[in-house]
This record gives sequence, structure tokens and C-alpha cells, in this order.
Amino acid sequence: MKKLSFLLILVTSLSFGQSQKKVDLSNPNATIYTHIYFLMPDSYDVDKSAATFRGIPREEAREKAIKLKEILDGNGLRVDFTKVPKNPKYIDTTGVGSQSMEINENRYAPFPLRMPDVYVERIGTRWYYSAETVEKIDKLYKNTFPIEFSYLDENFPHLFTYTIGGYHIWKPIAFLAMILICILLYFILEPVVFFLLRQLGRLIFKKKLSEKSLDMTRELARPIVFVLIVRFIKRILPSLQMVEWNAFLVTGVRIAETVFWIYIFLKLMKIGINLYEEKNRNNRSKLDRQLAPLIGKVLHGIVVFIGFLHILTLFGVDPATVLAGASIGGIAIAFASQDSVKNLIGTIVIFLDKPFQIEDWVVIGGVEGSVEKVGFRSTRLRGADTTMFQIPNSKVVEMEINNKGLRVYRRYTTELGIRYDTPPDLIEAFMEGIKEIIRLHPETKSQSYNVEFVRFADFSLNIMVNVYFKSPDWGMEQASKNVLHLAILRLAANIGVEFAFPSSTLMIEQLPGQESLATQYGLNKKEIAQRVESIMSEFEKKEHNIDPEKSRIPGI
Repeated sequence: MKKLSFLLILVTSLSFGQSQKKVDLSNPNATIYTHIYFLMPDSYDVDKSAATFRGIPREEAREKAIKLKEILDGNGLRVDFTKVPKNPKYIDTTGVGSQSMEINENRYAPFPLRMPDVYVERIGTRWYYSAETVEKIDKLYKNTFPIEFSYLDENFPHLFTYTIGGYHIWKPIAFLAMILICILLYFILEPVVFFLLRQLGRLIFKKKLSEKSLDMTRELARPIVFVLIVRFIKRILPSLQMVEWNAFLVTGVRIAETVFWIYIFLKLMKIGINLYEEKNRNNRSKLDRQLAPLIGKVLHGIVVFIGFLHILTLFGVDPATVLAGASIGGIAIAFASQDSVKNLIGTIVIFLDKPFQIEDWVVIGGVEGSVEKVGFRSTRLRGADTTMFQIPNSKVVEMEINNKGLRVYRRYTTELGIRYDTPPDLIEAFMEGIKEIIRLHPETKSQSYNVEFVRFADFSLNIMVNVYFKSPDWGMEQASKNVLHLAILRLAANIGVEFAFPSSTLMIEQLPGQESLATQYGLNKKEIAQRVESIMSEFEKKEHNIDPEKSRIPGI
């Protein structure tokens, strides 16, 4: 029985001895694992962890090993050992990391972007932390932990003795104090940053900012303050030594900082576009007024995309991999959306060539309407019946464009049919009166017009009226016609000219004992001239100011 008990104890001891972790420096993975493993609470052995440092006294190596572990924990850096190479002859082929690192050397940096000065290198057949790492540890430690709580430890030792939820009581107190300081900093820095931005704006633009610009400046001040506060938190957080939460908290803070930077750039673009619009409000064409918003949308997308790529790198994704993936994805998207790319190119051509302006009346490929909007993909036309037409910009640049909005004058031609029994003298007076109306009309080209007796129609004597309106758009053209038509009707009614209409008339001009039924015209030239002059005087006295807004059809 005693032999059996001795045998069991011997087997257990051997098993325990075999299960103990040994120092392994044969490859990058083993060296880094040895350093981290022997500083964990369940396997704490500083001497074995310090074996990963070479060429320095044992006591100093112990101190460096502990500090390096605290540096990694303070920055929320967790080594993913599945990605650390196990090849004893591993060669770095990227050169990413410290400036002293060269390509194709036996070196490996676990965090080449965030901590490039920390890496292991092969010396003989073993891997150790480099001399550069040893040299930089004290500096990295000081940068990671700018605040020391030795004063509290000496004067309030109970804060470092009692625990709450596994944490010493000083840590949640310090964390709460940090939050309160951040709130206080916001209320102090926000007006200060706004004041500085306002003064900077006045200095740059040599004038007082508008109310709209001031509101945008105030909106810009807030994310700047948040960035300052986030940087303050980044400096203080590692000193709280909340190891279990550091990885989560530090990553969250870095993401928040990136988001606030994105917000700052977006606000800066918005302010820049607003200032550009204010400065060139009266000097730009209607089409150019849509250029700034389009450019703003493009820059908005670029800033958000770059910010998204940066956030990916915070999760350990290699920027080169991200850019390569974005390039390949961009090519794939370009092939899959060739029409969208063509439309975007068409948009650029439209803004460069400027074949029309916003609100111009155009005919594009048989579609007629007023240009309402030029977007990334298409151009919108609003028809006379308020129908919306949407034409892809790639088609717009290929089609024939008839821009009626660029006409200097709008030609209008009509024929007035008067009765066959109208005396020639009265016809001449009527035509002279129409000519005078055209000359007095505020929206006609008084040097170019035609009022002529052109033909004998079936039921009427036709007088052609050809005029040119100076109206810039369709709505004002119709209003100008209205003024002209009413003036002609008043002239005809005043001098006794009657308009003909298709009809068959059987008229007995004279019956015994009755007066003739035939139309009686005044043939006195002097009386006719007086009546014409009276109508012209009345027309000239009236103010024919045409309001463009009242003349415009809704939606056009």
C-alpha cells in the first residue's frame, strides 16, 4: 500500500513538472508568448519573463519586462498569437515599423503601426527583444503613464487597499473624476474655441462674418472641443491601469476621435462652400450655383470613406490591405456600374461646357421643358404641363440641345382676320395703331417688327403681326403677349374694326321702308386718327411692368 501511494505521488510530481511552462526563445511567437505568459497572475515568474531581454543586468531586465507589459496593457494592445510567426528563421519582408528596421531582416514587430519601436530580433538561434526596444521602454512608459499616483499611495494608502468589483477603490474614483473634468473642460473650451475661430475668420476674410457663417463656426467649435477632450482622455486613461477594460476603452476613444475629425472636416467643407457662395452670389451663373453642392457631396463621400478606412486600421487591419481591397473593389464597382460612371462624366462635361443654365427653356432629344436641376446622374426638366422629365447626363451630352433660354429675343407671329367690308382707310389706321402699340410696348424690340396686310382669306382680310419679345423666359413671354393682345382689342373696339370668323351670312341690306342693315363705318380720316391717338395715349400712360414671378407657371 505504501509503495502504491509513493508511486502515485511520484507520477503526479512528474506530471506537474512536465506541465510547467518553460522559457522558449526559439521563434518570434515563443519569445513574445514567454514574456506575456510569465507576467500573468496565474503563471507569474518575472525572472522567466525577463529572459526575453538580452545584454542587460537581471534586475534591469526584470524592470523592463514588467514595464513593457504595462505599456501594452495601458495602450489596450493585445497580442494575437495566431498571427505571430512561429518560423525560427522568420524574415521581415515589409519593412513596416521602426525607421531603423530594414527589409529582409530577422525581425518581427507585433504592432508595427501603433508601436513600431517594440520588436524582437534573431540573435544566433534565439529571439530577444531588440536593443532599440530596451532603450525606448522608459520613454514609452512615461508617455503611456503621464500621471503617477505615488502621492495618493503615500498619503491615502487605504485607497490602494480596498477594492470594488476587483478594482482598487482609487480607480473608479479617478475614472469619475476624469469624467467630471471632461464636462468642465467642455464648458470652458467651447466659448474659447468659438472666439478663436471667429477671430481667425475675420482675419482671413477681412470682414465680419454673417450670421449663417457664425452659426457654422459655432458648430465647428464643438467637435474641435470634443477632439481636445478625447486627447485628454487618451493621455489619462492608461494611468488608471484598468487592464481588463483598456483594450475596449482605448479602441472606443480612438474611434470617437476619428469620428470627430470626420465631423470637423465636413463642417470645414460646409463653411468653405458657404463662404464661396456668399462671395460669388452675384457673379455666378445659375448652373454654377449647383456646382458647389455637388462638389460638397463628392468631398463629403471622400472624407467619410477615408475615415472609414482609418477606423478599420484601428482594429488591426493593414492600411495597404485596406487600400488594395478598396482599389480592387473600386474597379469591380466601376465595371458593374458603367452607366453611372458615364453619367458622372456627363455631369462634369455639362458643368465645363455649360450648354444651358438652370431655368433655361430647352429641347433635349425631343423633350422640352425648363431645366430644374443637374445632378450626379441625370438632368431634370419640368415641362409646360409641370411634367418631370429625367434624362441621364451621358445622353444629354450626346444629344442635340436647343437652348431657347439663350435666345436674345422671342419671336411671335400671328394673323388678325378682319371683316371683308372694312374700308381700306380704316385698315391702314388699324395697322398704324398696332405698330404704335408695338413701339410703346415695354417688352418688344421696337426696331424690328412687321405689321402687314398679307392675304385675302376665305372669310377675312388677314393682317400679319410679327414681333420680337425681350422676355427672358416662357412665362414672361406669355405675359407680354397678353399686354399686346389686349391693346390690339381695345384699339379695334375704339375705332370700329370688327374681327371676322368663319360663317355664312345671308343679309338683306335694304327693305322698303326700313334702314339698311349693312355695317356703317366712319370714313372720316380725321376722326379715325383722333381715336387712334386717344388709344395710343391711354396705352402709353399705363404701366405695363410685368412681374416675372407672377408670370411664371408653378414648377417651371
